[in-house]
Amino acid sequence: MRITKVTGIVAAMLLSVAPVGVFAQKSGVKTPAKTVIARSDVRELPADQQIIQALNRLTFGAKPGDILKVRALGLDSWINQQLQPEKINDDAMSAFVRNYSALDENQNDLLKQYAEQQRQRREVKRDRADTTQGMTSDKTAQMRQQLQQQGDSRRQVVTQLQSSRAARAVASERQLQEVMTDFWENHFNIYAAKGAPEPYYLVDFDQNVIRPRSLGKFRDLLEAVAESPAMLFYLDNARSMADSTRPTLGAQNAAPRIRPFGRGGLMGGIRRAPQQQRLPQQQQRQRQGLNENYGRELLELHTLGVDGGYTQQDVINVARAFTGWTIKPPAQGGGFIFRPQVHDAGEKIVLGHKLAAGRGMEDAEDVLDILARSPATARFISFKLARHFVSDSPSKALVDHATQVYLQTDGDIREVLRSIVTSPEFFSQQAFRSKVKSPFEVVVSAMRALNAAPDSTPRTAQVIAYLGQPIFGHQAPNGWPETGESWMNTGAILNRINFGMAAAAGRLPGADIRALPSLDTIGSAPREKQVDAVVAAILNGMVSPDTRAVLLSGEHPMLANGAGANGIQNMSPAEANPDSEMSGEAMADGANGQNAARARRNQNAGGKRGALQGRGFANIPQLNGVPQIVGLALGSPEFQRH
Repeated sequence: MRITKVTGIVAAMLLSVAPVGVFAQKSGVKTPAKTVIARSDVRELPADQQIIQALNRLTFGAKPGDILKVRALGLDSWINQQLQPEKINDDAMSAFVRNYSALDENQNDLLKQYAEQQRQRREVKRDRADTTQGMTSDKTAQMRQQLQQQGDSRRQVVTQLQSSRAARAVASERQLQEVMTDFWENHFNIYAAKGAPEPYYLVDFDQNVIRPRSLGKFRDLLEAVAESPAMLFYLDNARSMADSTRPTLGAQNAAPRIRPFGRGGLMGGIRRAPQQQRLPQQQQRQRQGLNENYGRELLELHTLGVDGGYTQQDVINVARAFTGWTIKPPAQGGGFIFRPQVHDAGEKIVLGHKLAAGRGMEDAEDVLDILARSPATARFISFKLARHFVSDSPSKALVDHATQVYLQTDGDIREVLRSIVTSPEFFSQQAFRSKVKSPFEVVVSAMRALNAAPDSTPRTAQVIAYLGQPIFGHQAPNGWPETGESWMNTGAILNRINFGMAAAAGRLPGADIRALPSLDTIGSAPREKQVDAVVAAILNGMVSPDTRAVLLSGEHPMLANGAGANGIQNMSPAEANPDSEMSGEAMADGANGQNAARARRNQNAGGKRGALQGRGFANIPQLNGVPQIVGLALGSPEFQRH
């Protein structure tokens, strides 16, 4: 059988829906008090499949014993518990993350160190260029060491940040918060290799901007992102200022507003300068100019959506409203600062709303109010949440319902999400196992299924990158794709199958199938009983006839004819994902990224050309018995869907 034909069959299996035994059941879910929209509460899935569906979508996959725990607590009580992560004890995960030395340091201090290293680097370049002054070998070695230390510091921040993201997804008790953190960090995508300071800004973005607001009010999240140095740097708003023909606010009439940066910096609120009268005046500046990148992405990607009814003039006026929103220099520790002397203080009209002349930071704050309360934003966010949690093509009825909840609750993410994950559509036969996992979800769910401990090394993040989704490695601001077909092709499917075999062979950090209680006593059992045990442990007891036949025979059609881990090394380099090297070290050493808007237009859909070329999974030993069955199960369509 030709490999292209098999690929089509396997891809169709991955993208199809194959629920087992469904029947109607009443949910007993109570509609939140402030949501008065009448909805059916009929759930098609049987009770245990409802639990599996919830664990698959609201966590990164079930760990051994999770189904029993949810059944004992009650599904709806468990969902409500996950919707309130602040009430869940996650001390063990917090203690684990504190072991990341670079992340536990004050980011202000790291940025100051970075600024000093940059100063030293400039000195090195000057000395090298000065041919009249010879350098001793000791001086040359010292300078090289300083440059190496600078690279090592930045590399350590990137690798630890990536590792911590994967570790939290594997082991945090606040699973829904981690799922939502992953969702929002993709929605508000930032590329770590945009420039040298970006990794330091991303630590604050992950820990203090996104995670604590992932289930709060969308308006609060939107402003925190807008003020985050990571976003200001990534989309170039930090260097956006009023054009020379525009009136600005004089420095003598308006003191800057500063938000501290670093550990807890964005949680502590804004330090406001004493209120003073601010009068517009004309100023001439060098290197002035408006940058529209953030204004465009704020409208198209963060709020209204591409069909949200805005115009190019709206983009320009939003960009004008955000002039002056910038970052303190690294030598001063970074952090958000509003600089009135470069703010465009002229009158603006945004989506039909007039912003009076002579104002400062209030312009952008009003824009955020307008956008957060817009029905177009309510629909766009509701659609993306429904697509992420229910179906690649969510029903209009579900999106309409979630949109109304958004508008009624003033953009309460928790309540919008509650309306989606307790809906009949969420618990429908059509939704069950209908979504293809992203590489991040594949790796993390495998670690959870194998009861692996969280990994403090870069290895897990590197495996995710090898599969085509490096953490903070998507160059364009549109984020990684949310639909299954974007991840499915010959190379991607082969890589996932090989990943399953590698995990079963002990190549996945912290995962040992011999330690699973349900599999540790079946080594000498007949093959059929071994298959039954693996299906129960890894696939929740549900398997298609085709997959069961593969598990019983030990032969996968796509691993035939040398197409396995070793054969994949011979695939053309042109088929490799251009982002596949953007893990830790490569990302930290990357040059400044392309203009974000240009990159979004040019980049291929994530994962579509992913081929490992043997990296990470080469020379996998020949597996037999239980390890072979586990490896094939992890690479099966049933495990690759959730």
